[in-house]
Amino acid sequence: MTGKLTIRVEQSLSAISSQSWSRLSGASRNATDGTPYNPFISHAFLSALEESGSATAKTGWLGHHLLLEDDKGDLIGAVPGYLKNHSQGEYVFDHGWADAFERAGGRYYPKLQCSVPFTPATGPRLLVSAGHDKPSTELTLAAGLQEVTRQLGVSSAHVTFVAEDQLAAFEEAEYLHRTDKQFHFLNQGYADHEAFLETLASRKRKALKKERRAALENGIAIDWLTGKDLTEAIWDQFYEFYMDTGGRKWGRPYLTRQFYSLIGERMADDILLVMARRDGRYIAGAINFIGGDALYGRHWGCIEDRPFLHFEVCYHQAIDFALAKGLQRVEAGAQGEHKLARGYLPVTTHSMHYIAHPGLRRAVADYLERERQEVEYMNEYLQEHSPFRKGERQQEQD
Repeated sequence: MTGKLTIRVEQSLSAISSQSWSRLSGASRNATDGTPYNPFISHAFLSALEESGSATAKTGWLGHHLLLEDDKGDLIGAVPGYLKNHSQGEYVFDHGWADAFERAGGRYYPKLQCSVPFTPATGPRLLVSAGHDKPSTELTLAAGLQEVTRQLGVSSAHVTFVAEDQLAAFEEAEYLHRTDKQFHFLNQGYADHEAFLETLASRKRKALKKERRAALENGIAIDWLTGKDLTEAIWDQFYEFYMDTGGRKWGRPYLTRQFYSLIGERMADDILLVMARRDGRYIAGAINFIGGDALYGRHWGCIEDRPFLHFEVCYHQAIDFALAKGLQRVEAGAQGEHKLARGYLPVTTHSMHYIAHPGLRRAVADYLERERQEVEYMNEYLQEHSPFRKGERQQEQD
């Protein structure tokens, strides 16, 4: 890499042109570097979070996006980031680290969080513009994030749900490595859902068929809505589901009603709503985002509690859609061992952490070494108890 490079921090995506951002790896369907499109790092998605009031300084997500520019001011690389005064909405839990550090007299918050707010989906975090050397630019960004952390005087920088091919850059910069698990459906070239079911043990296959029939009893039908189907009236109904379920589950839903209008306007073709209908009205729904090679399930809601409807809307229908569109996998969000019985297998997820204080860093490093061993053991155990017939289990490298 030649010429003078500069790293600066920008608080809002609105100050960054969508055209420049779309040239970053994974941020556009038109990427030329082979990185599959990830809708969550697109300018449309990230700016909608900010403009809708969902991820702002008021909600504890002050934009701190790192921009790497050349001597002409052209964008070479970026890291989506936020200065945070809490650890909510991240899905990688560091509350224990914060409590321990503050009991010892330290100040854990604010911290830098490099992620997609409220979105536990793996993807690129070191974004490199087309035509530039990826390995060297990624290392520059990882080191630059450390320097920004030191200059801000904050305790730490946390880069969550990191794509596996970017781990090396963080490891070379001596970040601490953390692992966890999610459950993903992996498409092995199945012709349809029935072909997938044939790879399951007989008892598991019969149970899922029975579950799907029961979910659609009492006149319930399923609609797939995308593109022009996503009207404001549909968003009103889905937001009602989100607020009802989110209010009971989380206490305070993160996303505003305007967020859905903005993504419906800017990225409707990247969205799939799976909606359950009974007696002429929708009673439940789940939102999914369509990537270059994956369907990403996010959240669901309902206004009627029906047996097995959650499993049908969130998991079985997502598999149906992925198979119909030739997508390689379905990522069904955070946690949930109940997904295993429905054909979603454990997959290791990764995050990288820079801790400025040497004492806290040593303590966290020791904890993470033991945690990684536990995650590896649990994933192996769950793989052994998958619903697939012996010899036909899906494989994905962790």
